[in-house]
Amino acid sequence: MQPFPHRYLVTAVAGTESEIILQSDGLTAIRSALPAEFGGAGDRWSPETLLVAAVADCFTLTFRGVARASRLEWTSLTCEVAGTLDRVDGVSRFTHFELRVQLQLPEGSSEALAHRVMAKAEQTCLVTRSMTATTELIAAVETVTAQLV
Repeated sequence: MQPFPHRYLVTAVAGTESEIILQSDGLTAIRSALPAEFGGAGDRWSPETLLVAAVADCFTLTFRGVARASRLEWTSLTCEVAGTLDRVDGVSRFTHFELRVQLQLPEGSSEALAHRVMAKAEQTCLVTRSMTATTELIAAVETVTAQLV
């Protein structure tokens, strides 16, 4: 890991009516537009969906790191995030993120450890820790038995 502080540079390029092109060196450009809730077509990533995606991605990456450090063996993880955008004191802002996580473990893995790892990932995700919105983790663990072929 590189020493702190880290800097991330993204450039947004737009015309008066067209979609926004988001660019960062070394990455594929992303096309962004207003979501349907704000009068857009709803067929492009928007700042709102990108933020919710950042929460899901950060939780998942943080989980991987915590699981590795905790020596938790797992086979797959699905993290579905619902972000709630609301008006608070006349200002629109995200107020809550609900993380629904499905984790599959191989036979013999500790479900208790898996729940601790997921809780730690939720508590230490840098994206959600950088915002004032609350987060709620709803976690499900399933042990998958090996099938004979």
